[in-house]
Order: sequence, then structure tokens, then C-alpha cells
Amino acid sequence: QVQLVESGGGLVQAGGSLRLSCAASGIIFSINTMDWYRQAAGKQRELVAGLTNGDRTNYADSVKGRFTISRDNAKNTVYLQMNDLKPEDTAVYYCNADIVIGGYQRRNYWGQGTQVTVSS
Repeated sequence: QVQLVESGGGLVQAGGSLRLSCAASGIIFSINTMDWYRQAAGKQRELVAGLTNGDRTNYADSVKGRFTISRDNAKNTVYLQMNDLKPEDTAVYYCNADIVIGGYQRRNYWGQGTQVTVSS
């Protein structure tokens, strides 16, 4: 039973910073990728940032230069440092992980989401 738990969301003024965390727990053989998605009200869910276990990263064009994804492998935790936040960053942010569990089975998991609201 793998679970992903996000934290760190909240209300921040435009130009401010916020750091999101997502911790994976359970019996985990390895983690292939840990990613951050977001979904604004009435909009499609989009990939914000992705990170492989080899520390390869990718970002949505809208957040390049402002957001940084990182991972603490010992804690099975992925972070999203968000700087220079803009109102258009307002959304529910979801952690997603591609995890190999017992028996070398690959499973994809989603966190419950954490709300980020950026005021103008």
C-alpha cells in the first residue's frame, strides 16, 4: 500500500515563494519518476515538473526558471520549490510517482493534492 502525501500548499502573494513536499511511503523497491502536476479550476491537469531517479528534470515552459524540482532519495520525497509565483500558478498541485513494488510490478500513484493560491 503505497501512499503519496503532499504538503506545503497555501496562500501567497504574487512574487512570493512556496515549497511543496511529497512523501512516498510503503514497500517500495524503486521509484522511477516523481512528478508534479497541477489543475486549475475548469482546466485540464498539466505536468509542471518531472524528475527521474537519475535526476533528469523537465519543466513546463510556463514555470521554467521559476520552479525547481528535487528529490531526497533517502526519504522518498520530492520537492517543488516555487519562486516568483504568479496568479496563474493558482491550482491544486498533485504529486505523481511511478513506483516499482514487490514482484517488480510498476504502479502509478497520485497524492491527494495540495491547494496553492497566489493573490495579485
